[in-house]
Amino acid sequence: MKKAHGQCNPEGGFIWMPLIEKMGKELPGGAAAFRKLLDSKYPVGHAGEPDDIEWGTVYLATDESKFVTDTELITVGGYTAQ
Repeated sequence: MKKAHGQCNPEGGFIWMPLIEKMGKELPGGAAAFRKLLDSKYPVGHAGEPDDIEWGTVYLATDESKFVTDTELITVGGYTAQ
């Protein structure tokens, strides 16, 4: 792994996690309907999953990104490009 100092400021849309699923269960139609609604809002066809964020972080923490500096890795599934 590369030796560096970095900063991570997560931002983005919904990441489908237990807390979001629990929130969906409390809405009319339940968690499945809420997930379908969220998925429809993203150009990639689905809301985020935890590993969508994790793999971006792994990339930035490894030598694979050794020449990457001063960048933002925006992991929002195309939501902000609409």
